[in-house]
Amino acid sequence: MSLPIDVVLPDLVAALKTANCVVLRAPAGAGKTTRVPPALLMAGLAGSKTAGKTNGQIVMLEPRRIAARTAARRMAFECGERVGQSVGYRVRFEESVSRDTRILVVTEGVLLRRLQDDPFLEDIEIVVFDEFHERRLDSDLALAMVRRVQQTVRPELRIVVMSATLDPTAIAKYLGDCPIVESEGRLHPVRIDYLRPGDLRAGERQHMTDLATRGIETVLQQTTGDVLVFLPGVGEIMKTRTELEPLSRRHNLEVLPLFGDMTPEEQDRVLSPCDRRKIVLSTNVAETSVTIEGVTAVVDTGLARQMNFDADVGLDRLELTPISRASTDQRAGRAGRTQPGICLRLWEESAQRRRPDFDAAELHRVDLSSAVLRLFAWGETDIAAFPWFESPPPESIDHAVKLLRLLGAIDEAGITSLGQMIVQLPVAPRIGRLLVEAFRLGQPDRAALMAAMLSERDPFLRGPSADRSSRGAGNQGGGIRTTSIHRSRSDVLDRLHAV
Repeated sequence: MSLPIDVVLPDLVAALKTANCVVLRAPAGAGKTTRVPPALLMAGLAGSKTAGKTNGQIVMLEPRRIAARTAARRMAFECGERVGQSVGYRVRFEESVSRDTRILVVTEGVLLRRLQDDPFLEDIEIVVFDEFHERRLDSDLALAMVRRVQQTVRPELRIVVMSATLDPTAIAKYLGDCPIVESEGRLHPVRIDYLRPGDLRAGERQHMTDLATRGIETVLQQTTGDVLVFLPGVGEIMKTRTELEPLSRRHNLEVLPLFGDMTPEEQDRVLSPCDRRKIVLSTNVAETSVTIEGVTAVVDTGLARQMNFDADVGLDRLELTPISRASTDQRAGRAGRTQPGICLRLWEESAQRRRPDFDAAELHRVDLSSAVLRLFAWGETDIAAFPWFESPPPESIDHAVKLLRLLGAIDEAGITSLGQMIVQLPVAPRIGRLLVEAFRLGQPDRAALMAAMLSERDPFLRGPSADRSSRGAGNQGGGIRTTSIHRSRSDVLDRLHAV
């Protein structure tokens, strides 16, 4: 099957033969995720007999586990293989890879661990950063570290940065004014509908899931395909699923949840064809990289949960936040992948203009202590001078360094033996310090339970999040006007009630 990206693949290959970095901008649906790595492999850019190296590897970074798995499976299918042969994936707690794997799709944490264990990225010839516009902290950190390797010890290492919405000029400049390749998309037209001022009576307070259910009923009458509904979290997904039961029985609908913590088998069921009309209730995992065939309608709540630093506990927490205009466009595009579609946005059109153009990079709003500790473990001595694509706030770096000193993870000489132990753990340094000390005291089980509880989001809304719940999300730049977000002050408890 031909995809829009196929037209520019020769340009991409030619650019990488003359430069060691390329930026590719291609809209959702162009096919960049599944077509670019095989094209680079077939062109011999990851090693060939004439180059004297035949086993070089292409590593592609995906921000989510479901995206890594589905991308690897699709590439393997198009190569006529099973996943785990020449195309494989490695995510946390799961992998499908072999000695023959030449294209390896990984999540951010896996690549960062590889950089710690193999600082020169031996046997890796190309690193591809997919969906870089999401600007997650680990993705920014991984790009900066790979660029450092390229500039200091491995100039032959190639970097490809791919994005659907990011302005390519700034990242191309960061990568040494490298070439930019742009692809056209192949989206069918999508009609955008908004709530009208009269859709909710003056002063009416309506729960988000009730509003989503009404929106689903509306679009079901306007299109014959499947429906994709974007909700901010699992609690809202479970509640909406319950509220849809009468409708699903009446119309013989298959209502399926989709979120990151589902098992691979459960996620595969959502992505597979179904003999009934589907309603997929998803978090933002379906916003990029993942394609659900048959979707012709999107219902968008305009909200997501984003990581933000919580000063009350000194850890990052997921907070309910209105998404950017770029994200609303990404979501709407999911309705036009196979035929013309519709997108119902559950806010008024005037609120769309109050949304930010793009989401702020995570490094401006989360704790940097984990990233800073990784850099110390990697041998960096001047953290303030580390060449990020976009520099974090200096006060955030200072705060991270002070915290690591307080925890005993670093000292004047650099990382300590305690810090080396903490950096091996996939948790925040504060939590890592707790686990290491508890092990020393012979209490690992109790500490592991406390660490798990601390690593979860706070089940009770406090501060700004609680205020948003009581007064509705519309005041925060274009959320659902005059609607409350939670029935109680705990979306975790709401989820338990729903199930």
